[in-house]
Amino acid sequence: MTLGWMIVFAVVAPPAVVLEGSAFSGGAASLYGSHQYGCDGVDYVYSAATAPHDVMSVTFDLPELRDDDMLYLAAMDDDAASRCAIEITLNGVTLHRGASNFPDGRWMVRRMRLPSGTLRSTANELIIRCLEEEGVVGMPPWFMVAYAAIADGGWEAPDLADTQSLHIELPRELAPLPTPLRPGDSPGFPLRGTKGWRWTTEQYLAEIPILAAYGGNYLMNCYTSVFSHFPEFHNEWWRPLGAERKAGLIRVIESCRRHGITFCFALHPQFASARPLDPESDADFHLMWQHYAWAQRQGVRWFNLSLDDVTWGDDGPAVGGRRHGKLATRLLLRLRERDAEAQLSFVPVAYWGDGTSPDHRAYLEALGEALHPDVCLFWTGDGVVISRITRRAAESYRAVVKHRLLLWDNYPVNDAWHALHLGPVIGRAPDLCEVVDGYMSNPMCEESEANRIPLLTCLDYAYNPSDYDPDRSIGQAIAHLASSPVERHVLAQLAETYPGMLLTGGGTGTNSLRDRFSRATSPAEAADILRRARGLLRAMRRELPNRYVPARRVLEADVAWMEEGLTP
Repeated sequence: MTLGWMIVFAVVAPPAVVLEGSAFSGGAASLYGSHQYGCDGVDYVYSAATAPHDVMSVTFDLPELRDDDMLYLAAMDDDAASRCAIEITLNGVTLHRGASNFPDGRWMVRRMRLPSGTLRSTANELIIRCLEEEGVVGMPPWFMVAYAAIADGGWEAPDLADTQSLHIELPRELAPLPTPLRPGDSPGFPLRGTKGWRWTTEQYLAEIPILAAYGGNYLMNCYTSVFSHFPEFHNEWWRPLGAERKAGLIRVIESCRRHGITFCFALHPQFASARPLDPESDADFHLMWQHYAWAQRQGVRWFNLSLDDVTWGDDGPAVGGRRHGKLATRLLLRLRERDAEAQLSFVPVAYWGDGTSPDHRAYLEALGEALHPDVCLFWTGDGVVISRITRRAAESYRAVVKHRLLLWDNYPVNDAWHALHLGPVIGRAPDLCEVVDGYMSNPMCEESEANRIPLLTCLDYAYNPSDYDPDRSIGQAIAHLASSPVERHVLAQLAETYPGMLLTGGGTGTNSLRDRFSRATSPAEAADILRRARGLLRAMRRELPNRYVPARRVLEADVAWMEEGLTP
């Protein structure tokens, strides 16, 4: 049942009450933080299978009751193609039940009428529940709320969308990339590189020379590389790797060695697994160890154990932290039985933020005490996917966990959604390298060739953060990657068409082109956006017929989607 959803246009009276998403109880902000998709103070719900993270509620009083008040929600649907089913009730009255009617991965403010008598002076209760039955935390289906408000129909609701655009000035001449260091300076981050994102062997092999040529020295496999039934998410970590998978990894390891790249072997023995590893089980440890032992026999010296996007267990954060710390320590000591210089990084459950929330502090302090001093932690910054990463948050997090940090920068990752993020990396503190020992960019999935455009800016920042200039960097990145002036202009137009989430707001699944088309204020403006996209598509087919093919497929699908949207 749906009662009158409408897009907000007008502006006038002040609201009776405005409630940030963080005012809600329940939801899943305690798991992944309240900064999401460029907005602070949000909360969100996942499927019923994740209970209690499937429902959130807030209570509030009203200074007066007004007949024309409405419910406003600033919210978004998940990044998946289908809309998440939700239920919204206010004081026991069902206002909406069914598909959310909010856009995918993009904030929008909508309002809905309230039946007469719904509101009361005190103890109003607004409940938002996810009705989807299947799903896991951290993955769609989900529904996210930035704020709720009670206001009359003329209220001008704050717009959360950031509409920055990207204009690239192509350089007349090639300049060194990354930006050369000043005399006497050393590279900002000692480790600089990327990881795969469900990449094939051929994708890894194609990117290794790029890393080596542009200041990178580190490559980590995506832990889904050892999942069974690749590329589907079936994590049978306890089974031996097949011969074909081993052969592919050996080729990647050997190529890294030839190019002077440190290869890091990564494994996640819990995520998306029907049989998640028990951290205290000797039998499970030995099953996990078989993979690390095999990689070590291939000459690998850097290793990673990931336990992100899972929970710390039913016994609470402190107990979970100690278990995880002991597990990682046991793994490092086992590795060092064969190689005294073996190195281990660890991705904890609480891998973002400043570490000061009560649950995160309890987990991280216990983890840090149980971890071997040489284990370093991956950290994604002030939030999971974040427009700004600050030194203050890094210092705070490191002070809590008391271990070295490596930055896992969730840019330009698209999590395999229909999106491209091609603008330069921005918003990373220039002195972050004084607190954090390494920088790893999380990439796009199929579009690894187009991913080189933002990756070169990430490597430029990581190599010389104090002199990093995103405008210079993106222009030089395109100039270095293109083989002709015409190709430069095509790639620049592609990046300007898909500037990405750091510039436009949103998250990993935000499609900048579709977003801009959806926001067009007139048919003429929408038609112009489509015209430009068609021109870019023709140019890509003509000038780059055999290159950037996955990125071109995204553009082709977007053009078809816009054409359908303009059809009467």
